[in-house]
Amino acid sequence: MERNPIAKGLTYVELPVTGGQTATFYLAAEEFLAHMMHDEEFFFMWQVAPTVVVGRNQSVESEVDLDYCRRHGVDVCRRKSGGGAIYADEGNVMFSMVSPGMNVAEAFARYLSLIIPALRSLGLPAEASGRNDVLVGGRKVSGTAFYQLGGHSVVHGTMLYDTDRTNMAACLTPGADKLRAKGVASVPSRIGLLKDHLSIGIAAFKRHVREHLCGRSITLDETDAEGIRTIEQAYRSPAFLYGSNPSCDFTRKLRIDTCGTVEAHINVRHGRIRTVDFAGDFFVLADLTPLRTALTGVSFQEEAIRRAAKAVVPERFIRHFGTDDLVRLLLDKTQPTP
Repeated sequence: MERNPIAKGLTYVELPVTGGQTATFYLAAEEFLAHMMHDEEFFFMWQVAPTVVVGRNQSVESEVDLDYCRRHGVDVCRRKSGGGAIYADEGNVMFSMVSPGMNVAEAFARYLSLIIPALRSLGLPAEASGRNDVLVGGRKVSGTAFYQLGGHSVVHGTMLYDTDRTNMAACLTPGADKLRAKGVASVPSRIGLLKDHLSIGIAAFKRHVREHLCGRSITLDETDAEGIRTIEQAYRSPAFLYGSNPSCDFTRKLRIDTCGTVEAHINVRHGRIRTVDFAGDFFVLADLTPLRTALTGVSFQEEAIRRAAKAVVPERFIRHFGTDDLVRLLLDKTQPTP
């Protein structure tokens, strides 16, 4: 089979352990590859038992039905990329691509320039949609997320071949405002399955994608696996999964089509912001600490917030989230600032 000429630089990674691993092992494998790479682009695919993976800045309690997951043996973990919570199982193929030196826009463009032709070569009418989705027949079959690590970019995405949509809907509990914003009534109504459009099984699908994208391969050994497991320990930490949910006077939420949902947990004392923290399914471009620090001690009034925001530039930290958006969020303004 002729390989996509754009993708000849991709190297497929054969992982040392391919069965029975949790999502955190594969997330740690992405980090391991980023640490060991120089100028190569790595790609690999993986599948897991039923799992929910929440985005870096999301509240687990707000996005996941933890009681349901406990009762049904669904693993729950957190990744280091932004974006929304996803459900994965054996019918969902996860794609991971690790590349040197790309920003978020470049990394998404690169990833989609590879994945969409691979799907179209199977006769699928695949198209990019919104911030990070791939549609087939008007329904979402893939979502992607991104983060940077040591000068490298990591893009990972779902590929819904035959996912259990009933289990997905039960595990994920997105806010009603997000569902209204998307004009749908439930999680399953938004997604499609590749099996409904293909005459090949999941193994053949994976084989086709690999042959289409990758010109060479490498195989990691057990020593590499130990290095991955060392990184994985941090992902399994309860502190990383649940994070800190700081006490606050109130929580405010804003949905922006190009950005996602941003929540602000705000603590105000004597008319000034004492603490502010951010959560949501947005994409992080840099550590949010400087943004939080710039707002600490600021008078809880529009002029003061706008002045502090302009000095720190929110767009440097949260993709497509500007000063006007920050003001609207903190002050609960329902309409865009003119």
